[in-house]
Amino acid sequence: MKINGKKIDSTSPCYIIAEMSANHGGSLEKAKEIIREAKQSGADAIKLQTYTADTITLDCDKPDFCLPSDNPWQSHVSLHSLYQKAYTPWEWHKELFAEAKRCNIDIFSSPFDFSAVDLLEELGAPVYKIASPEITDIPLLQYVAKTGKPVILSTGIANLEDIELAVEVLRENGCKELAILKCTTAYPTPLDECNLATIADIKERFNCLAGLSDHTQGIISPVVSVTLGAKIIEKHFILDKSDDSVDAFFSLDKNEFSQLVCAVRDAEKALGNVDYSITESAQKNILARRSLYFAKPLDEGDVITADDIKSVRPGFGLHTKYYDQVIGKQISRKVEIGDRVSFDVLDNIGD
Repeated sequence: MKINGKKIDSTSPCYIIAEMSANHGGSLEKAKEIIREAKQSGADAIKLQTYTADTITLDCDKPDFCLPSDNPWQSHVSLHSLYQKAYTPWEWHKELFAEAKRCNIDIFSSPFDFSAVDLLEELGAPVYKIASPEITDIPLLQYVAKTGKPVILSTGIANLEDIELAVEVLRENGCKELAILKCTTAYPTPLDECNLATIADIKERFNCLAGLSDHTQGIISPVVSVTLGAKIIEKHFILDKSDDSVDAFFSLDKNEFSQLVCAVRDAEKALGNVDYSITESAQKNILARRSLYFAKPLDEGDVITADDIKSVRPGFGLHTKYYDQVIGKQISRKVEIGDRVSFDVLDNIGD
């Protein structure tokens, strides 16, 4: 997958997305500041959500459209009321895209209907994110896929059958570059419901990039996801957790987000590559290995016994695999205690 010319694959650094969502709190200037601070915090991209209350739901107070009592946003009563507060005004998008360009950070969005895709196409969005609840919106998936842009698909409230159908629809309609993010749509997500082991299965099962859209509190899950092959991580970003935002309670502030980026980069360094060689830093500790040394002084012609040599540290003598071959051999010259056992002081070592 390429986003703005940046290649994301199994060997590249993890692509880290700061999700703005509703954390602008209705302020365009705060939205711009979020973009600037996300860049400073080390994010590769800032992501918006492109909808209005009327494009995502109905202004209706029937029970189906009201938030249940155990919902974290129940105080907003209805879906329409919640989204009316949370949405990013469409007239801001052009300015936000321009601000991201000035900051040299990628910017894209999750569209929630055809008109949102049209707006984002006009703005030159380099990639599309399909939010978890929209994974079953087949017409939207078809419309997005036909743009030919890369797609990042979240799986938060989808079962395997839903994911398989979404992938089939996307690929059949022109999506050639696909990433699938493991996601749990619970706010915040309990750690024991993350099931991060799914990330490796996603990569293999769907032959695509895999990653994590995370709603846990803290940075443990994103860091662990990197060790399981995640190449894209998305996390909600806020300037200050005391800000009036419907997403504040599970977002990372700028300091926490910086810690996340640093931890992910450190995890990537630690993962490294499959390599059985002794590293440069470890070479200086070769003295800690065992090797064969003379434990007694011997004269030329003496026959070596088990009492005459020992397997000891450091590791500069003859390899211990030759121990049995050394026993019974004659010394070709005088040696002292602490001399290395070596081929040049042994007669007929190859016999």
